[in-house]
Amino acid sequence: MIDPDLGLLVLAGIGLLLLSASWHKWRALPEFESVLVNYRLLPASLAPLFKWLVPAIELGIAVALAVGPARRAATAAGVLLLVGYAAAIAINLRRHRFELDCGCGARNDRRPIASWMVVRNLVLAAALATTAAPWTVRDLGAVDALTVGGGVTIAALIYLTVDELLGRVVPAAARRGSPA
Repeated sequence: MIDPDLGLLVLAGIGLLLLSASWHKWRALPEFESVLVNYRLLPASLAPLFKWLVPAIELGIAVALAVGPARRAATAAGVLLLVGYAAAIAINLRRHRFELDCGCGARNDRRPIASWMVVRNLVLAAALATTAAPWTVRDLGAVDALTVGGGVTIAALIYLTVDELLGRVVPAAARRGSPA
């Protein structure tokens, strides 16, 4: 059994992440189509369809995570999506395609794929999967709203900090040959 605060925090945090990911893709559809082609995991002829389909799926999952009756299906879909992203990156790392753009940032935010991204997506998938466990039944109040809101804010800040550190600072320091 998990506490509703923890379940809501995970759902809201991952929902926010998927909303952001979807938004970035919608704003840069041509660039995202190029990313899809470069991953070489689907025929290039399908990239024009998938450039629309992927952000639509992310948006749909994010919205459905907030809707009680759809939550279980959205959780399963979200876990599959995150594991799929991890697999796509891992496959290309095994192909030694280390300079491939991850496609996980905003327009003009090109970042090469890395093994930490595989771990990140698997950790997010595991966190989301925990919300499928039974939840403790109890009344939620204002303190719970503050707990979830504050927790999502802190989790987002930690996510952004770790993403910046591992995605930019450490690689830049390694290129310069200096410690991070």
